[in-house]
Amino acid sequence: MFSKIKDKFTEIDVLSQNGKAFFFFIDFKIENILIYNEDELLKENIAVYFPDFKNKKPHKSEKILSLKSFPPTKSDYEVGFKKVQDNLKLGNSYLVNYTCETPIESNFTLNEFFDLADEKYKVCKDDDFVFFSPETFIEIKDDKIFTHPMKGTIDASRENAVGTLKNDVKEKAEHYTVVDLLRNDLSMVADQVKVDEFQRIDFIKTKQKNLYAMSSEISGNLKPEFKNKIGSILKTLLPAGSILGAPKKKTLDIILDAETHERNFYTGVCGYFDGKNLDSCVMIRFIEKKDNKLYFKSGGGITHLSLLNDEYQEMKNKIYVPIH
Repeated sequence: MFSKIKDKFTEIDVLSQNGKAFFFFIDFKIENILIYNEDELLKENIAVYFPDFKNKKPHKSEKILSLKSFPPTKSDYEVGFKKVQDNLKLGNSYLVNYTCETPIESNFTLNEFFDLADEKYKVCKDDDFVFFSPETFIEIKDDKIFTHPMKGTIDASRENAVGTLKNDVKEKAEHYTVVDLLRNDLSMVADQVKVDEFQRIDFIKTKQKNLYAMSSEISGNLKPEFKNKIGSILKTLLPAGSILGAPKKKTLDIILDAETHERNFYTGVCGYFDGKNLDSCVMIRFIEKKDNKLYFKSGGGITHLSLLNDEYQEMKNKIYVPIH
C-alpha cells in the first residue's frame, strides 16, 4: 500500500511539473488517492464547485429541505471524549480533533445537496458522498503558498458572540495551537512564513442555526526544491493539522482509538491544479452514503480546557447544510 501511495504522489509531481491540469482526492489516513482530468470527472459523475473551477452548473429548485439527525447520545460521545481527555492530561497531545458519525434522514439526494448548498467549496462524488466546506487547505499562486486554518465556532445568536468566540480561553488555545502547528508545517516547504491575518471571523448562514467561525491566514514563499512539485508538498503537509491536532503522529493514534467510525474521505483533502496554481480544501461538512443510508460526519477540537457539554453541542451544531 505504501508504495502505491508513494507512486500517486510521484504521479502528481509529474503532472504538475508538466503543467497538466488535474483534480484529486486524498483520504484522511492517506491510504487512498484518486486523480482525475476534467473528462474523467464527468465520466465518473463527480461534480465540482470551487471558486475558480466548476465542472457542473448547479440546478436551481424550490424544493424545501427536510433534515432529521440522530446523533450519538451524550453518554456514547463521552466514551471517546474521555479517552481524548485522558491523553491530553498525560501530555500525549495538546489538541485532538474528535469526530462522530450521525445517521440522518432527508428528502434530498446527494446531488440535490450539491445543487442547493451555498458554500465556498462543494463536491459530489457520484452516489458516494457530498460535502460543502468553508475551509481552504492550501493555495499556491505564483510560487507563494497560503493556508487558512479554521478552528473555533459559536452560535451566532448568542449575545456578543464574536467577542465571546475571540476571547474564550479554550477557543483561543485551540486556535493558537492550530496556527502554530500549520505555521511550522508550512515552514517545511516554504521560506519567510508569516501569519497574514489572525482570528478572522466568518459568518455561516444555515437553515438550522447561524454560526460564526474563526480562521487565520498563513503564507510563505515555496522553497526551490518544492516548486512545481504538488505531490511532494501534499505528502509533506498531510494529514491536515486543523482536523488532526498536535503533535500529529501521537494525536492520530489517539483519534483512531477514540473514534468509533471510519473517516474515509471525511477530513481528507481535495484540490484542483490548473496547470500553474493550486486550490484545495479540507473535506468537512460531509455526508456519506452507505448501504442506501445517509451519515453526517462532524466534530471539533478538544483541549484540556474542553467541557463535555460544550463539545457535544458543537458536534451537533455542525450537523447542518448551508441551504437557506
